[in-house]
Amino acid sequence: MVAISRHWSRTVLSLCNRGFHSQLQPQNFVPFSQQQLQRNFLESQLVSLLHGCSDFNQLRQVHANIIRMGLDQCCFVLTKFIRVLTKFMVPMDYPRLVFDQVRRPNPFIWTALIRGYSLLGPFSEAVVLYNCMRKEGTRPVSFIFSALFKACGATHDFNSGRQVHCQTISIGGFVSDLYVGNTLIDMYVKCGFLDYGRRVFDEMMDRDVISWTSLITAYAKNGAMEVAGELFDRLPDKDMVAWTAMVTGYAQNARPREALRLFERMRDAGVETDEVTLVGVISACAQLGAEKYARWIRDVAEHAGLGPTTNVVVGSALIDMYSKCGSVDEAYQVFEMMMEKNVYSYSAMIVGFAMHGKADAAMRLFYEMVKTETKPNRVTFIGVLTACSHAGLVEQGRNLFGSMQGIYGITPSADHYACMVDLLGRSGHLEEAYELVKTMEIEPHGGVWGALLGACRIHGNPDIAEIAASHLFELEPTGIGNYVLLSNIYASAGRWDDVSRVRKLIRKKGMKKNPACSWVEASNGVIHEFFAADMTHPKSKEIKQALEELLERLKLAGYKPNLSSVVYDLSDNEKEQLLMTHSEKLALVFGLLTTSAGSSIRIVKNLRICEDCHSFMLSASGVTRREIVVRDNMRFHHFRDGLCSCGDFW
Repeated sequence: MVAISRHWSRTVLSLCNRGFHSQLQPQNFVPFSQQQLQRNFLESQLVSLLHGCSDFNQLRQVHANIIRMGLDQCCFVLTKFIRVLTKFMVPMDYPRLVFDQVRRPNPFIWTALIRGYSLLGPFSEAVVLYNCMRKEGTRPVSFIFSALFKACGATHDFNSGRQVHCQTISIGGFVSDLYVGNTLIDMYVKCGFLDYGRRVFDEMMDRDVISWTSLITAYAKNGAMEVAGELFDRLPDKDMVAWTAMVTGYAQNARPREALRLFERMRDAGVETDEVTLVGVISACAQLGAEKYARWIRDVAEHAGLGPTTNVVVGSALIDMYSKCGSVDEAYQVFEMMMEKNVYSYSAMIVGFAMHGKADAAMRLFYEMVKTETKPNRVTFIGVLTACSHAGLVEQGRNLFGSMQGIYGITPSADHYACMVDLLGRSGHLEEAYELVKTMEIEPHGGVWGALLGACRIHGNPDIAEIAASHLFELEPTGIGNYVLLSNIYASAGRWDDVSRVRKLIRKKGMKKNPACSWVEASNGVIHEFFAADMTHPKSKEIKQALEELLERLKLAGYKPNLSSVVYDLSDNEKEQLLMTHSEKLALVFGLLTTSAGSSIRIVKNLRICEDCHSFMLSASGVTRREIVVRDNMRFHHFRDGLCSCGDFW
């Protein structure tokens, strides 16, 4: 390294000698054309040196020699110098000082400085500089507008961006520039004006894959997957980035089946896969919770050279996927084989243990992580606090929550408070949970009040429930689940007038409850969906008969339907009939009919499992000698031999 530095210094000194010492010696007259050639040669050598710089000290040496050689007014060299300073992320005070000493700046050096502010900030200074440039009568070049649109997009400054857009039209000559058009679309999208971005796109004479992909990505982020799909289908040449935008869009909008189908099309088209694509499709697989796809995605990652052993990003995503597919042991195997582990891989594994009720394993891994000097982040603490909540570890939860800021320098967010409220509320410390909400240093969000409302449901406290629900109705006016939960709490307390009042409010607001849905993977890997009370499945007749037979066996083994799980004022017989059509029971019976004896049955439900279905699964696991794994919207339940991994604390 020292030798390289010395060689570089000798090169600079050599240039100095050729540029200046020759001027001090008596010499014959040199024609102007030859002087210009020498100057051009000197400029190109300096630019070459600039591109070869590896640190800020070398840049300062080159700057000193630019001044010594009398090129401190050379816009060509100084433009390159400012661009390299920006590349090295040198604070903009230095480039601005260089620029301010130029007496007649040309459009290119203006562009270099404006671009620097658009990349490093303060972004608003880019627009101020542009106004100064126009007052001095300098005509802009296209790169200036690209830099300005980036700055306006970064600050979400729609008004300035729109004015600059007007400038591209009024000055003329820039509307048809492809690069300007692409950055203009990006600016409008970042400012939240997708329709304006679409108008720019529709009016562009020339479009490239960036034009299409930026708009596809924007629609996907806004949840408009039909529009994104229509644009994607029209895109003439689809590259990996465009495919990835669609796969990730479907995954982020909770449409995992479409994501997986599109990824299969991408593979069939022979398009290369990178880690970004894989993370998107792994997320889709995690949402679906299907083992068949989990194995396939793992194989794809390995064959692409992006296996978990060497790729920490893919490895962390696979840990999350296996955990959500119910295979927490496989998730831990992936974690163990990873050569590199970071805070994301540790956090993913801790959260995985937490959702499966393995609180002790989550705690052990947390303290192991701390010993490796990997600093925990916000997600890590959500994981350990959730683990405490699912296992009723109140004192450990209190200690961890108290250590967040004092030991690890992490200010608790509303999500962490929600975990603590959930922990305290579930454990019966309802008053303490409510007091924690009242004394929060930040404004509680819906998750905090929702945790308190859920705890009121467990412990039958309609008074605190009313307080929590009133806040939720303000924060989430269209969240029907809050109204339903309050209604259920009233029903459990026998307050039927209040139940009627809440249900009338639901009807008045025109809200509809999300139908309960469960899905299960058949032995051939095909996923079958079941809705509550829906008997339209092709095997419905066999399912109904098998369900009745199973129910008789369970009753002989001591199972009794938990009629309190039905919050309607019905007869006991009607309540029992209603309970028997819950979606997870239908999914279980289908799994028993279509999978081999002794194999595990994995069910995913979009809502929380009810008390009766929990008792039903407990009894069924003992009678059928099957492991039954149910993932609801809160956690995993592993039913085996009449016991559940949650220890009935849920």
